[in-house]
Amino acid sequence: MRRTIHGRRFDTDTATLIGSYDMGLPIDDSSWWRASLFVTPQSRRFFLAGYGGMMTRWRGGEGIFELTKEEACVWIEEHLGNAKERLKEVA
Repeated sequence: MRRTIHGRRFDTDTATLIGSYDMGLPIDDSSWWRASLFVTPQSRRFFLAGYGGMMTRWRGGEGIFELTKEEACVWIEEHLGNAKERLKEVA
């Protein structure tokens, strides 16, 4: 998936995957979502790529959302575990 946000290019094919999270609910549920957190190779910008139901940030589709490093750390802690360990290899 590729998107340009505020003139910055985000591409899941060239970025480093940090981790993925799946709500585990049926795909037809409006609050279901699945997302992967990435970091870009050169500028080290974080972004979420995913999709989900109408009651999610994806509003029934797919997309990419840029995150600050602080937001990425919070997302990791909430969905993947220890942010310090996850980011040690990539950031």
